[in-house]
Amino acid sequence: MSKKQYKSPLHEMASTTRTNFWNDSCSIPELTYALEYGAVGATTNPVIVKEVLQKEMNSYKGRIEELIRMMATASEDDIAWALNEEMAVAGAKLLEPVYIATKGQQGRISIQTNTKNFKNTELLLEQALRFHKLAPNMQIKIPATRAGIKAYEEATYRGVSVNATVSFTVSQALAVAEAVDRGLKRRAAEGLDSSLMHPVCTIMVGRVDDWLKAVVDRDGIILDPACLDWAGVAVMKNAYRIYQERGYRTQLLAAAYRNHHHWSEFIGGDVSLTIPHAWIRRFNASSITVENRIDRPVDPKIIAQLSTHLPEFNKAFQPDGLTPEEFETYGATCRTLLQFLGGYDELIGIIRKVMIVVR
Repeated sequence: MSKKQYKSPLHEMASTTRTNFWNDSCSIPELTYALEYGAVGATTNPVIVKEVLQKEMNSYKGRIEELIRMMATASEDDIAWALNEEMAVAGAKLLEPVYIATKGQQGRISIQTNTKNFKNTELLLEQALRFHKLAPNMQIKIPATRAGIKAYEEATYRGVSVNATVSFTVSQALAVAEAVDRGLKRRAAEGLDSSLMHPVCTIMVGRVDDWLKAVVDRDGIILDPACLDWAGVAVMKNAYRIYQERGYRTQLLAAAYRNHHHWSEFIGGDVSLTIPHAWIRRFNASSITVENRIDRPVDPKIIAQLSTHLPEFNKAFQPDGLTPEEFETYGATCRTLLQFLGGYDELIGIIRKVMIVVR
């Protein structure tokens, strides 16, 4: 296929480089569009599920009413999780051909464990094992908190392909990869097959930028504002460099898009990019060239400004920037946990409005 035959820059990237992308939503119409341009995965979280319902309620209201009647004594939480699981299974079905063709290395949909359990390893693991059984190509999202790190090892040992989420720092990414490797070694020691497994660690690059911009405003810090749009990129590239040096089985994934650097700067890497539908369309319509940029370091002058003025950047950028005990108190983590919890509450509110009138 010649370059002029590619449908878009994203299609060219997916066709000619190691870099692949997912649809950052469980919306079936959006995933169908993304697959046409080379997407090989999809993802969900409480905010995404809530947004899909808000946009596509006509497609789901009847099913919600059916679930309410079928599960006569169920709570609104029970209905919400039943619907969440059904949405994930529907996405998994669309992705199944990719999963089969790549022998489990792509073609998965990520489904997120209950954010309320971010401090409880046992409950995170219990839900992860349940989700794992929903379809062969499930990828289970667990937050990169101290409890989550423990859950990664055990879930991996049990054969679950994990996706670390609520993750913003190099130290979190390294802790995830080490935990997954421990789980894989335990499987190998017992002669258990891991060939179809594909562990992933997300770095929410845009949320790194968001947090540092909030710190700058909070503390009245002056620096070149353009630097703040490179912080997440710098964290991702530093984590990627270390991953490549150490040969981890886990693959990095970039999420939370705020500008085109969060796509273009990772082209060429053995990474996944989970991109919201609106950004997929913007990237598809762009004139950005597809070329290897993953190995190009961020301008040292930018790193110097960020490091000098923002200790919070160093916590994210340095391999030892945070201890596991500090993961859930890092500013970006706190903000994201609150948003996910709020998104879940809004999701429950949507279910409640239907539930209250169904007879």
